[in-house]
Amino acid sequence: MMSLPFYQRHHEHYDRAYRHKALSSTVSQYQKETKSKSAVYAQGSAAYARGSAAYRHSSAAGFSLDSSAAYSHGSSAYNLESAAYSHGSTAYDRSAAQSKRSAAYSLDAESLSTSSAAYSHASESINKLAAAYRLGSEAYSFGLKNSNLMIEDQSYKMSPKAKRAKQSLISEDKENEALDYSVPIFTGRQVNISGITDTEEERIKESAAYVAKRNLFATGEGVSVSKVAKTTSEEEHHEKKSRKVAIRESAERVAMKKTLEETQAFHRKLNQDKLLHPPEFIIEPRSHTIWEKENVRFNCSVAGWPEPRVTWYKNNVPIDVQAHPGKYIIQSRYGLHSLEITECDFDDTAQYHASAMNVKGEVSVYASLVVKRYKGEIDASLLHARNLSLSPFAVTPHGYASRFEISFVDKFDVAFGREGETMSLGCTVVINPDIKRFKPDIEWYRNGVLITPSKWVQMQWSGERASLTLTHANKEDEGLYTLRVAMGEYYEEYSGYVFVRDADAEIPGAPGAPLDVQCLDANKDYVIVSWKQPAVDGGNPILGYFIDRCEVGTSHWTQCNENPVKFARFPVTGLIEGRSYIFRVRAVNKAGVSLPSRVSEPVAALDPADRARLRSHPSAPWTGQIIVTEEEPAEGVVPGPPTDLQVIEATKNYVVLSWKPPGQRGHEGIMYFVEKCVAGTEDWQRVNTEIPVKSPRFAVFDLSEGKSYCFRVRCCNSAGIGEPSEATEATVVDDKLDIPKAPGRIMPTRNTDTSVVVTWTEPPDAKELVGYYIESSVEGSGRWEPCNNNPVKGTRFVCHGLSTGEKYIFRVRAVNAAGLSEFSQESEPIEVKAAIAAPSPPYDIVVLESVRDSMVLGWKQPEAIGGTEITGYYVNYREVVDGVPGKWKEANIKAVTERAYRIQNLKENMVYQFQVAAANLAGVGAPSKPSKPFKCEEWTIAVPGPPHDVKCTEVRKDSLVLLWKEPVYSGRSPIVGYYVDMKETEAKEERWRSVNEKPLQKKFLKIGGLTQGVSYVFRVRATNQAGVGKPSDVTDAVLAETRPGTKEVVVDVDDNGVISLNFECDQMSPDSKFIWSKNYEPIEDDPRLNIDTKGGKSKLSFKDLGEDDLGIYSCIVTDTDGVSSSYTIDEEEMKRLLALSHERQFPTVPLISELAVEILEKGEVRFWLQAEKLSGNAKANFVFNDKEIFNGEKYKMKVDKNTGLIEMIMDKLEEKDEGTYTFQLQDGKATNQSSLVLIGDVFKKLRDEADFQSKEWHRKQGPHFVDKLGWEVTDECNVMLKCKVANIKKETHIVWYKDDREIMVDEEHDFKDGVCTLLISEFSKKDAGTYEVILKDDRGKDSSELKLKDTAFADLMNEVCRRIALSATDLKIQSTAEGIRLYSYVTYYVEDLRVGWVHNDTQIKFTDRMRTGVTGEQIWLQINEPTPQDKGRYIMELFDGNTTHKKTVDLSGQAFDEAFAEFQRLKQAAIAEKNRARVLGGLPDVVTIQEGKALNLSCTVWGDPTPEVSWLKNEKSFVSDANCILKFESGKNVSFSISTVSTQDSGKYSIVVKNKYGTETSDVTVIVMPVSGQTDTVQGHNQNNKTVSKKKKTMTASKQKEGGKKDFIKPHVEEITTTEETPDPNEIPPVETEKDTKSNQQAAKKTAGKAGVAEKVPQPTESLDRQGKKPPEKAALGKPH
Repeated sequence: MMSLPFYQRHHEHYDRAYRHKALSSTVSQYQKETKSKSAVYAQGSAAYARGSAAYRHSSAAGFSLDSSAAYSHGSSAYNLESAAYSHGSTAYDRSAAQSKRSAAYSLDAESLSTSSAAYSHASESINKLAAAYRLGSEAYSFGLKNSNLMIEDQSYKMSPKAKRAKQSLISEDKENEALDYSVPIFTGRQVNISGITDTEEERIKESAAYVAKRNLFATGEGVSVSKVAKTTSEEEHHEKKSRKVAIRESAERVAMKKTLEETQAFHRKLNQDKLLHPPEFIIEPRSHTIWEKENVRFNCSVAGWPEPRVTWYKNNVPIDVQAHPGKYIIQSRYGLHSLEITECDFDDTAQYHASAMNVKGEVSVYASLVVKRYKGEIDASLLHARNLSLSPFAVTPHGYASRFEISFVDKFDVAFGREGETMSLGCTVVINPDIKRFKPDIEWYRNGVLITPSKWVQMQWSGERASLTLTHANKEDEGLYTLRVAMGEYYEEYSGYVFVRDADAEIPGAPGAPLDVQCLDANKDYVIVSWKQPAVDGGNPILGYFIDRCEVGTSHWTQCNENPVKFARFPVTGLIEGRSYIFRVRAVNKAGVSLPSRVSEPVAALDPADRARLRSHPSAPWTGQIIVTEEEPAEGVVPGPPTDLQVIEATKNYVVLSWKPPGQRGHEGIMYFVEKCVAGTEDWQRVNTEIPVKSPRFAVFDLSEGKSYCFRVRCCNSAGIGEPSEATEATVVDDKLDIPKAPGRIMPTRNTDTSVVVTWTEPPDAKELVGYYIESSVEGSGRWEPCNNNPVKGTRFVCHGLSTGEKYIFRVRAVNAAGLSEFSQESEPIEVKAAIAAPSPPYDIVVLESVRDSMVLGWKQPEAIGGTEITGYYVNYREVVDGVPGKWKEANIKAVTERAYRIQNLKENMVYQFQVAAANLAGVGAPSKPSKPFKCEEWTIAVPGPPHDVKCTEVRKDSLVLLWKEPVYSGRSPIVGYYVDMKETEAKEERWRSVNEKPLQKKFLKIGGLTQGVSYVFRVRATNQAGVGKPSDVTDAVLAETRPGTKEVVVDVDDNGVISLNFECDQMSPDSKFIWSKNYEPIEDDPRLNIDTKGGKSKLSFKDLGEDDLGIYSCIVTDTDGVSSSYTIDEEEMKRLLALSHERQFPTVPLISELAVEILEKGEVRFWLQAEKLSGNAKANFVFNDKEIFNGEKYKMKVDKNTGLIEMIMDKLEEKDEGTYTFQLQDGKATNQSSLVLIGDVFKKLRDEADFQSKEWHRKQGPHFVDKLGWEVTDECNVMLKCKVANIKKETHIVWYKDDREIMVDEEHDFKDGVCTLLISEFSKKDAGTYEVILKDDRGKDSSELKLKDTAFADLMNEVCRRIALSATDLKIQSTAEGIRLYSYVTYYVEDLRVGWVHNDTQIKFTDRMRTGVTGEQIWLQINEPTPQDKGRYIMELFDGNTTHKKTVDLSGQAFDEAFAEFQRLKQAAIAEKNRARVLGGLPDVVTIQEGKALNLSCTVWGDPTPEVSWLKNEKSFVSDANCILKFESGKNVSFSISTVSTQDSGKYSIVVKNKYGTETSDVTVIVMPVSGQTDTVQGHNQNNKTVSKKKKTMTASKQKEGGKKDFIKPHVEEITTTEETPDPNEIPPVETEKDTKSNQQAAKKTAGKAGVAEKVPQPTESLDRQGKKPPEKAALGKPH
């Protein structure tokens, strides 16, 4: 069966309009005849060979052409499916059959030729039918080149089948020999196309080629496919054709190629707007012959669709720009392509060609370059002259010639036209010198965009005149047209504006037609149409727009929307995939519908995703085999959910959704269902219920405005409907794009005698602005006319076509897709008259800062500004390599307003030149001369760069004001000031001198002391911490003179009190302006000031002069010869002006003081005020509570006109006197008054004060206190109560009381110096109470009381404690037997003084080892058993209740070592004292006894170890005998017994106790008196005798080191005191004689008990106890009693 195109196989309802009945019957006939061709093939190889030769011969006579044509037309009609091959093979078989019947299978070539001719006639009808079909389906095209078929099927659709089976075509003649000749089979993901570009638009254009190429070999006949197993187990598909089929096809292709080319040419002529066009060079590059070191550029322009990609070759090798950076510059812009070769050398001589390629084919053009070497004597540097703007020479392709001069004559002017008219622009071009064969390049631009020829635009060049014709003008054609004429590197431009007005509306009052219709985001069945709103609404607001579409090739327009849409974008759906459409838009208001807009460019309904998939799987190059690299999808694959669903646009009328296809979808096409639900619900409704969506875009209509919706999408294919995507977030149906606000600050400026330049400011928060419409109106007419019909971008427009001498007003409104804004406020009227001029060039370009990749330039203002203020500057720069300048480049696109600019993206260490051009409302002036070369390098200096913009103003004969701006480069630290230098103009450089010695903080300076008639120049240097930087550029010479007519700013205060500064100028030009500045900074919209200028006078008024207005006010008149002046308002001047203003505005009697009140000595009340001066006619009125009061008994009034003093005195205040007192003054016309309100607490306080003063006056008549009783603390820390008295006499008594109890004072007061005192020593809590002192005599008495309780007492005690703390001595170190003591003495101690101790910044916690206390006036810290950890810094803190006082001592190093050594010594001494042998008691000093009596003496001894005891008698040792018994028991009890004493026993007895710690001797004298009578035993002494208790003891230390007290001093310690603490032993009481031994034993026990008490080592007091005034040593050591 003959294969059919896919759209006929699967969409037969689309085929009915195209298929012809005759063609259908012919196809059926061919299908029947295909079965007979096997008989022809069976006749043998020889017959086949001869028949083949005859066939090839006969093809020249018509077979080849006809059969090719039939093949061609049939392929065109059926998209080059394999049916074309079937037609050819069937026709050939039919011819062979006829040969068999007529010549009995003769092998004669002639019969074959005849049969071929018969075949030619038989197939003629087929060719005609096929051609008819082809003409009916012009949208389809085909191409064949180099045996590779490329077809673009423009109406292709994805097959709706669930699966596409692989094509397996079996050869019908199995007996023929099969060859290994294979042709590629293309699958959906294995396609090879060329010319793939990177932009989305180009991907859409190339998708059409892919559609056809993908189905090139989808079906066919005579082809067999088999699977061949490889070693790698991969399956390969080999196509094997019979030799007969292969030879036939090869012959057919030769003849077919010519017919195809003719057909394609016919198609191009038939429909120029067809979607796809092969590349075609409109302008071809020209060959060049140049000199070395010159630049050359090849230019060409290419047309084609899709836009061709151009590649440049050198000697057939592609040029790699990256491999030769800077050598080649390739540019492509608006279809104009260029190759520039810089600094050509001899190696660049070659053949260059450009190759343009797209899906329709490839074409190349060639040009040659010859590079010559110059051998003359001219300096080689002159060869670079064509790159120098100032050089008059240049090198042309014809040799060394003068520079081209291009001029325009007979120029076109501003043109006005109407839609539908034909407009022509022309200009005669004169080129000097005129070099034949060196033709200029003529280019036309609209608004900077290159114009290419089309059916709307035609361009001609006659060799002298260039012209451009708009065949059918539309508003899209409105704009600035520029003619550029280029001669090599030189070019000149001329521009003129073209205005196109709306055509007359068919319906009166209908709006103008929309414009600039464009198609965006095209897909299979969807496209967004955008447009611009018209400027003319017909007098009624535009209600909306209708969008119409038309399929390319037809003339039937279909309206896309039922209701008008206001938003200037609209999604059009329901397009048929593969077809091309054009669109137009119409506006509608209540009057009717406008004319349609110009149609859009054609757009094809294709899916851009196809190309994306194609790019991800490119096919392999031709290898002679067909390799299937992927399997077809399995049946029943349900697609997954779409991804990345989002709302890309939302308006009141529709919402546009966008998503990405799912990853799981198989290889067949998928479609989509869109669902919606109201936000917050799950009630999902399908939007497209009938037809699924094919594109991943969809516009949802019929939504309720203001509601929120959610959306989701499902995929579907033949296997079913997939899961939904994730729902979008809630979207409110409303316009997301707001209508812009009205522009502001409409400012018209004169331009020419028929035009005005209008500027405005962009509306705030403007989004997606399309442009602006400007309207003008003759002042007072009320009729507005549009100035432009195509929205202009930017905020400046020249309105042409105005009437000279008329006054116009203007208004502007902004445009975006949401609509047109409100009109701006109307501008001020302006008279249309002569234009202003462009400014002259700036000069003196300097570098203000340089870093690695940027430089900051500064320059001076042009000398001539063109009659209006300069609006900005434009900077150009160029590189200078080895002294050869390059091309000028623009540094800024937007004008800069400052005379300093930073140029970015420069090359480090590169040398540059710069030039600057100034611009004003008249345009851009001529650029300055190129600056001297500057090197771009990092400034590393620490000092700042040069200041800039230095200028002189207010020039007078002896002074001027110098202004400047701070440097751009501040160095490594901030700028701290400026130095100004000056010298006479003619003086040498060494004559520069500094004006200021100290750096200036401000950026202006008034320089005085100039000599009249002398010319000066100035410069400024900045300074920072590193030093003084580079000087600024020198100012222009300034002559010190006051020019005739010079006027100064004058201050004035009018009768209304308004303060103003006035300046007048009689040298103004029509365009001069007064520019006011404060501190030399321009004043802009200051709410505190008002500037009024009329003619040659300008007034600056202060609304409310205050401190914020202090400063220097200057005024400069522009467009004059430096007319300027200033006035300084400082604080003093401000006060003067304010006073003068108040005096002028409100004439008053000036007052020195306002109404005041005071209490006099006796309690009288005085009201008074004082005026500055009063005339003899002045008078005063006294008013109380709105009633006038007069002089009388109660009120004493007085007016002193000489002093201006006015007063009123009242004897006393009563309750009825509460109210308001007013003094009213009148002196001629001047008046004034002052009031005083005495109400409530104010009156009560004043009345109490009057009563108090009255009582005080009476009190002071007797003795009284001048100063009440108070207290003070003396240096001895005692408290003194004191008071001051007055009016005292001898009889005056003073009595002191405490708590109502009289204090007895020993001394009487002498009232010396009138002061009475009471001294309280050692003040403490017991002294708290209430103290009172009373003065009295016969004249009266007075008392004063002082309460010293609670807070008052605490304050006093704090002061006492403070004085005590201040009396503390420095801390000292004392070693004891127990440890180390730190102490300080105070005057005396009170418990309120809190003591704390700190060790090494840590508060000491007191323990048994670390104790503190107070002994008398000593405050101490005891450290028992010190260790090295106790070293460090000790601080004694004394807190008096408010302040902490500190005393410090350093107990470390030598101080600690010496104290610790002394402690060890004292500790050992204490141990020795404690354990040494001693007699504790029991022995009397003298014993008197009668002879014959018994003597018993006993005592107790102590020692550790136990001492040795021995006795002496009269210093001689004696031992026990029968008469004298000596006993030593228990190591402590010693007894001495003489049974019968005799006179020989009298003498001095000594007991000696000894151990290793020492020896002690105790003496007793025994006196035996001879007595007669009874003898009694006596113990101690009898009652009649007295024993003198004067014990003498001898102590001998075991170590002979006791030399008294030892003092040691450390250099940094003031005093260290050590004492030996040794308690005195208790004395033994007198020995009583007892009759029994028991009494002796009891006495011994008692003595032993006392000794035990004495053995205890005394310890310091453990708390801060006040122990009285005992000696410090004894009190501290706690000597036992």
